This record gives sequence, C-alpha cells and structure tokens, in this order.
Amino acid sequence: MTAPDIRLVVADLDGTLLDERKQMPAETFALIRDLQAAGVAFAPASGRQWATIESMFHEVADDLVIIAENGAYVTHAGVEVAAHPLDPAWVSGAVRKTQGLADRGVDVGIVVCGIESAWIDRTDQPFLDQVEPYYRRLKVTEDLTSVDDTIIKLAVHDFGDLEAVTAPFLKEHAEQNPVAISGAHWVDVMAEGVNKGLAVRELQAEMGIDATQTMAFGDYLNDYEMLQAADWSFAMSNAHPDILDVANYTAPPNHENGVITTVRSVVGL
Repeated sequence: MTAPDIRLVVADLDGTLLDERKQMPAETFALIRDLQAAGVAFAPASGRQWATIESMFHEVADDLVIIAENGAYVTHAGVEVAAHPLDPAWVSGAVRKTQGLADRGVDVGIVVCGIESAWIDRTDQPFLDQVEPYYRRLKVTEDLTSVDDTIIKLAVHDFGDLEAVTAPFLKEHAEQNPVAISGAHWVDVMAEGVNKGLAVRELQAEMGIDATQTMAFGDYLNDYEMLQAADWSFAMSNAHPDILDVANYTAPPNHENGVITTVRSVVGL
C-alpha cells in the first residue's frame, strides 16, 4: 500500500506526545528530523506558552512549527504565522470577574498570557507549581487588569472542581470568545474563533496543503477542532470520550509512544 502524502503532523503535548511523567519520548527528535528530511513539517500544539514549547524542542527548533496558547500564537521556523490578540478591555473585565470567584472562596489562580510573557499576581508555591511547567516566561504584577503586553489568552487554574464552577462561569462571561478546557484543572479563553483547529487551517493555507495531507493527534477537549482539521486524525486510546468520537482513528496511548509509532507506520519512515 502506498503511503499517504502527509505534509504536516500536529501533536498535542500533555496526554498525547508526552508520557505520564510529562517527559518527551527519547525517539521524538529523531522522528522530527526524519520527517523534516522527508519534507514533512512537525508541529507541537499545546496550551503551553510559545517560549516553553520552543525550549522543549530546542534541538530541532530551527525548522519547527509551533502552535502555542491553544492556537492563539503560531510560528514556523521562528517566524510568526498568526497571532490572535484578545480585546484588552474584555481581558480586564474578565480578570475582575474571575477574581470575584476567589473572593467567594473558589481556589483559582489567573494567568494573563501575552506574547512577551505570562503574567500572574498569585505567588504561593502550590500555584507556582502548577504554572511554571507551562509558562517559561513568567512575570509577577500587582494588577492583572493593566498588563503592558499583547494578550492572546486568559488561563485559569481551579484547584477544585473546574467543570462544576469555574468553566461554566467563564463560559457565561466569555461573550463571543471560545472557552477551552485543557486539563482537569485548567481552562483557557482565547479570541473569537481561535482554537487549535484554526491554527492548523492557517498552517495548511501557508503551506499550500489540505486536510488530506495532515495528521493530528490529541487526547483532550481542547484538541477537538484540531482533529476536525485533519483527515488523518488520531485520538489516543486513553483520550476523553468526546475526542475518541471525533477522531477518524485511534493511536496507542501516550505511555506507549503512540504518536511516534503511528507516524512512522503511516508515513512510512
């Protein structure tokens, strides 16, 4: 059987490419180099900050596509492909409303995500332990409503039951902005229309390819639209049920290097 003409491989990180300890499989960089040699672009796609992803993939970053902040910021070989800022007035209002949750006893922390840095006003160690793995560039400010940066995402960490309280609250107040649940305790808000799927379509347009030439791997709800943008869409076998439903195929779980083995098998590397 002839291998399909794959030109773009997109993989979510946490729960998908990374193992259960959030570590990169040892074979990752070899795979990316083999793909690049075959004319196939590789794109990590994550809610993580661009600087964090770039640092993780520093060995192959020169020709890497990066989909950061759940699709709000996209680069190819270090050059910006797309950036989707939030309205600063909306951000200020949303921050104040979310701070009201904390005033009512909900254990939440806010990250205002800019292109230059991520910004926080909560500095206790439990919160920092949750934030620092995802945001390499991190600054503390006394006022999250007046951050001097281009804001591309608002992220909220809820130490309790995110889907019972904070996620519905943000959806109620998000207006036209999409709300993405990116983990058991993380929820993100981006600009209108922004998600990983939009980022994939922007890359497809930039590269002159289409969904038939695209592979995508995901495991959680913020991967939903990304999988819809690829004909070769794979849910990890341990993925969220909604992701298993939307994907065209299933890959072995992240702790069995499912992305790497599947890519090599399908692309023929």
